[in-house]
Parts: sequence; structure tokens; C-alpha cells
Amino acid sequence: MDGDSADASNSKSYSGIPEAQFVDNVDEFMNQPDNSGGVDKVLRKLDEQHGKYKFMEYTLATKRRRLRQQIPDLARSLEMIEKLKTQSEDMETQFLLSDQVFVKANVPPTKNVCLWLGANVMLEYSLEDAEKLLTQNMATAKKNLACVEHDLDFLRDQWTTTEVNMARVYNWDVKRRKAAKLSS
Repeated sequence: MDGDSADASNSKSYSGIPEAQFVDNVDEFMNQPDNSGGVDKVLRKLDEQHGKYKFMEYTLATKRRRLRQQIPDLARSLEMIEKLKTQSEDMETQFLLSDQVFVKANVPPTKNVCLWLGANVMLEYSLEDAEKLLTQNMATAKKNLACVEHDLDFLRDQWTTTEVNMARVYNWDVKRRKAAKLSS
């Protein structure tokens, strides 16, 4: 695979975000059959596309925020599994009961641990299985975060291109009206 095709695949979205085409020649763009409704219709269509990009950005930013919270939680869980694997006697610790409320507890050496899987589901795993699961979840979360970051960058480029297209079409219309006014 050559460098150009690798760059092209890197510039695409992972989640299917449509690519905004830059309007280089506004005269040609406005003469396309899709744009026969006039400048106002074209600007409305571009504004609608811009709004969709903004909504996608909000959705991806929410997903990024959730993943950024999940990764440290997984890291802490993996750290705790390591402690439990090396534990040879009772360990005194504190459990978070609710916001800012902790409870002291003695944890005896163990070979099993319970993990919250979500949707109010908790399962018991051996320490090795729990470590394996959490490591997989961590790798998946990091990969998903990288994809979301890439898509957010791609999305910013698309809405910037759309904003530039809107400005170019608007300015083209202003010049056209001015020329028509001067010629009459």
C-alpha cells in the first residue's frame, strides 16, 4: 500500500461521518442541478448540514467524556486485582459507600473477586479471569477513545469546510447582486 492511500484512509471517519466537499468554484457549484432552488435553498441546506455536524460533535464529545472516565476506573480495578493477587494476610481498607461516605473493612486473602458489568449486574471471577477481562476492556476503551478523538478532529474539519462553503456561497451571491445592480 502506498503512502497516499494510507493518508486517505486516515482522513476518513471511523463512524461514517459524511465528508463535506469544499466548494472551489462557486459558479459551477451553483449551476449543479441539486442547487437549482437558489442561494437561499443552498444556504439552508448547508446550514442543515452544519447543524448535523454540530449534533454529531456533541454525541462524540459525550462518548469521549464517558471513555475518559472509564479508563481510570479500569486502571484502578486492575491495580486492586494486583494487590489482591499478592495479598498474604488480612488487609484493612475503606470502601466508598456513597459520595464522601467511606466504611472500614478487613479483606481476607482471596482467589475471587466480583466485578460490576453494568445494568446492575455483578459477576464473580477468579483473579486471573478478572484481570484478563479488565485488561481487554481497557484495551477496547483506549482503542475506542482513539477512534472518537480521530472522528472529532475529522468532524471539526467538516464543519469548518461547511462554514467556509456557506461564506463562499453568500459572498458569491452578494457579488452577483452587486453586479446586477450596477448593470441595471
